[in-house]
Amino acid sequence: MYDIVILGSGPAGLTAALYAARANKKTIVLGGDRLGGQMAGIADLENYPGWQGSGAKLAEFMKNQAETFGATVKFVGAKSVESAPENQFVVRATDGKEYVGRAVIVATGASPRKLEIEGARELMGRGVSYCATCDGFFYSGRTVIVLGGGNSALNDALYLADLAKTVKIVYRKSDFFRAEAVLRERVAARENIECLFNTDLKKIEPKPDSQDGELIVTTTDDKQIIVDGVFVAIGHEANTDYLSEDIKRDAMGRLAPDALPAGMFVAGDVHSDIKMQIATAVGTGCAAGMDAIAYLNKLQ
Repeated sequence: MYDIVILGSGPAGLTAALYAARANKKTIVLGGDRLGGQMAGIADLENYPGWQGSGAKLAEFMKNQAETFGATVKFVGAKSVESAPENQFVVRATDGKEYVGRAVIVATGASPRKLEIEGARELMGRGVSYCATCDGFFYSGRTVIVLGGGNSALNDALYLADLAKTVKIVYRKSDFFRAEAVLRERVAARENIECLFNTDLKKIEPKPDSQDGELIVTTTDDKQIIVDGVFVAIGHEANTDYLSEDIKRDAMGRLAPDALPAGMFVAGDVHSDIKMQIATAVGTGCAAGMDAIAYLNKLQ
């Protein structure tokens, strides 16, 4: 039995764990299969105040800090969350065990939205990737496409530009309206980044007889581009499939705090109506932790 079960080991979950553990609440973090969530994939974290270094190192620092105050972190995922008698929740996890808590904080973040065009699923891991920092090394000196036009896409393009020979950003709008100005300026300054506006991808297929795994990418205006890899950065969907259908979600699968049952709280990218940033994840993690502490103190 735990006071607080936290789902997710990104910045939101680890912040909530720090606050819960420091309040002397018996706390466990079920961290999924990757410490830090999406933050762990950021090679050079520039926009989190007070930190210089990678997202993975920040995640490790946050984990160690929470553990110092008594929090337990286990790398298993949640399969379901059910209410139980006496103000309890039962979390069934991927390790086959059940974790019972008097409060639950949902901080499982979001995952990249998958590209739904011909060839995208079939070639995933064989030329199509959703993680530039994970797979960029394999495309050193080669030609790649980045699909998308937000901060994530431009960050991916800049990271890949240090490795690849040529990076082509394909975006369906006429400009990078959603991306930060500093990222737009950096992209414009890179000689090996080419921007293809007002277009999208329609089909991805292996190039016949290619010895190097090249791909033929067909755009919506029926142009064909020969590349070695396609990196997809077209947004995210909240990781909430394990929750019951009676818990209200928005179009992205995110949760509204005021629609949750008593004793359940939400933090980070899975929280509705917040900007998906590390700083906001930490802020909502703090709030969820404090709200859970206050909730448990009232039950005593």
